[in-house]
Amino acid sequence: MSLWTSLEPASATVDPGSSTRVRLRLRNTGDVVDEYRFEPVGDIAPWTTVEPQTLRLYPGTTGTVELTFAPPRTPDATAGPNPYAVRITPTEHPEAVTVPEGNLTITPFTEVRAELVPPTVKGRFRGRPRLAVDNLGNTKVTASVSGSDNGDQLSYDLHPSNVQIEPGRAAFVKATLKPRKIIWFGSKEQRPYTLSVQRSGANPLPVEGTYLQRGFLPRWLATFLGVGLALSLAFVMFWIAYKPNVSSAATEKLAEAAATALPTAMPSVGALPAGGTSRGGGGDATGGDDDGAGLAPPAGGGGDGQAEGDTASGGSEAKGGGGGAPAEAKKDAPRGPLPFRPGDGPNLFVQFAQVRLATFPADSPCRLTDHHTVGMMDTATVEALKCWQRQVDGIYDGVMVKTDGLGNLGRSTMTALLMAHLGKNTADIQPGEDNPNVVWFNSVLLWATYDRITDNVVTTQSLFIRSNMQYLQGVKPRAHAPVNDALKERVKLYQRAMGLPVTGTVDDATYRQLHGGRIVSQDQPGEVTADNYPPLPATDQ
Repeated sequence: MSLWTSLEPASATVDPGSSTRVRLRLRNTGDVVDEYRFEPVGDIAPWTTVEPQTLRLYPGTTGTVELTFAPPRTPDATAGPNPYAVRITPTEHPEAVTVPEGNLTITPFTEVRAELVPPTVKGRFRGRPRLAVDNLGNTKVTASVSGSDNGDQLSYDLHPSNVQIEPGRAAFVKATLKPRKIIWFGSKEQRPYTLSVQRSGANPLPVEGTYLQRGFLPRWLATFLGVGLALSLAFVMFWIAYKPNVSSAATEKLAEAAATALPTAMPSVGALPAGGTSRGGGGDATGGDDDGAGLAPPAGGGGDGQAEGDTASGGSEAKGGGGGAPAEAKKDAPRGPLPFRPGDGPNLFVQFAQVRLATFPADSPCRLTDHHTVGMMDTATVEALKCWQRQVDGIYDGVMVKTDGLGNLGRSTMTALLMAHLGKNTADIQPGEDNPNVVWFNSVLLWATYDRITDNVVTTQSLFIRSNMQYLQGVKPRAHAPVNDALKERVKLYQRAMGLPVTGTVDDATYRQLHGGRIVSQDQPGEVTADNYPPLPATDQ
């Protein structure tokens, strides 16, 4: 060893957002002039600078460089001891690398931000806002949530009422607001309220919102009913006071005409068909499909070309259905899996996109580094998506911007975003392989081939996405899966839709189409029949 080193001090402490310095002394114990290069390594290397970066020493002489540590005031600067090291490489003997190590303790800080989503809710009997609590500090936060308002006009049901939030994460509290008095008639009333986030040893963090309580019956209807009741009472009083005396001389003539017109013998009541009068179809008037239940179209809407909002009975008659009352219109018409856009509520799929963008390499211009709200299409997330969509579309002649829109997150963008993890090597997805990348590739195909989002599809998507996030964040290792016949059939389906040779084997052409965000039914909006879409962000990651 031709080099002696010493860190002074070996352990240091620094506050996030400020800086501290450590002196590194070294002596050339060799017999030749040498030049040394310095490179910080370890988790805190991005926040470490070395001055000067090179130092030339004669044999037996000593030099000094300064290490400056400047961790940012963000959750990335983990509180507690953080080991660091400096790689020293001699120019004359590059194989004789020296790596002195030290310890930097980052002090904890707490910063909590809370936001109501949405800030104003409307309802007659209840309102259901969500409170998003973000931990912007570098240590775990434990807090309780309570609600209050002037005059005690509302009751509050908060779930959960106590939360624990890791640094850089967010927790969502579901709130149910119930007015203590119902407005039966009249216009709506504003009821301001406050949800407070309370931490031990800190002042409560209030978040103000508004519950817009509507009347059970609108004012115009109350007026109409009042006027109608008054007119009815006036008519009854008038009728009682001036009841006309009506007599008829036509009774005898009517009886005579009836006697000649009716047949001589009438069937008794027992001679009628059992169950009452027939409707001409020979069926029971109270049974069968007359209530329309048997005429409703299957879930997912009527036939091709049926406009949204058409009644279900129209679809049945067009198909030659039998008699009976028309079915009621489907209240919840299928909706397309449109991209998530700025302003949309928090969801699990946007949360995954944020985790994926944040784990891009440090030199990627599209890496998500700014503060963002978990699961929300906020400004930082949208800008990172825009950068990445342009970049990938330029490489693969992709269609993400055309399909989903610049800065939006849809099926095309999710497909390409998942594929970015697999790179260009198809070796892991070949027959006979059994590895974690097969599981990830299944997740890609789920987004690329399904244009009809059912409850089962949402459940499967959510399981894959949660597993992918846990892997990216280092929480859990990935599971293994083999390349089986089901995967081969899904690949064939995709290849057929893309106009590729249908082999069932993953090749470079298939990978390129997926990297470019090309999906089945690219130009169709698709539909969603799932009850809970999209799923809320994961709070256990």
